[in-house]
Amino acid sequence: MLSQTADYAVRAVLGIAARGSRDEAVRVADLAKELGIPQNYLSKILHRLAQRGLLVSARGRRGGFRLAARAGSTPLAEVVGAFDVMEQRTYCLLGRPTCSDRRPCAAHARWKRVSDHWLAFFRETTIAELIVQEEEAGVAERPATKVARAPRESR
Repeated sequence: MLSQTADYAVRAVLGIAARGSRDEAVRVADLAKELGIPQNYLSKILHRLAQRGLLVSARGRRGGFRLAARAGSTPLAEVVGAFDVMEQRTYCLLGRPTCSDRRPCAAHARWKRVSDHWLAFFRETTIAELIVQEEEAGVAERPATKVARAPRESR
């Protein structure tokens, strides 16, 4: 349900939050290798997140990226929103041109509930909450797993 870029952004921010500190930046090359993301692609993602104020970047020998001060309390929707539109899914799951609460398709009510829960998860879940949960589960040492993405359309 996320683009590949948004998926990588979430994984990268969580990786930086798990590995980095306020004083020590995480190098793009190290993070790219750890997460299995192409380094140039990851660099562009991280720079956009820095432009949005979610990350701080530093050049030089001790350069890299670290979380901005407010990032721990930042909802995941802000990370994803830098790359994807974060709004309620308004398209018809069955592909009908007209589908609404007033003129619903057969899947409308159930799909709307799923969409609402999906959006609420990203709006209500912070970076810090996921890091704490990973640490409590003992998985902070492993590379971040992929976030669910929508399947690609067939051509």
